[in-house]
Amino acid sequence: EVQLVESGGGLVQAGGSLRLSCAASGFTFDDYAIGWFRQAPGKEREGVSCISNSDGRTAYGASAKGRFTISSDNAKNTVYLQMNSLKPEDTAVYYCAAVHGACAPDFYDYWGQGTQVTVSS
Repeated sequence: EVQLVESGGGLVQAGGSLRLSCAASGFTFDDYAIGWFRQAPGKEREGVSCISNSDGRTAYGASAKGRFTISSDNAKNTVYLQMNSLKPEDTAVYYCAAVHGACAPDFYDYWGQGTQVTVSS
């Protein structure tokens, strides 16, 4: 059974940091890219970052560049999203998703249930 389980969300003040984790199981982790997405109430889903587990290549959305860092521990089948200098507009449900091969803007095969991130001003 394929599973993607996010953790690490919570409530933080503006300027603070959080580290999200995405634990994957049920598929060959090294063959997939893992992306982080977020969706705020009333807004469309937004791509935040992605890492290709086969070659380590990373990509960031405009809102994440310079503040967020994605990393992967292939031994633990886990991807992390370190989020620094958080802003109230980062408030959203954050999802991780897996796509076979390289990072892609859409058409992910598997999705997690999401973790809530709330940034207070």
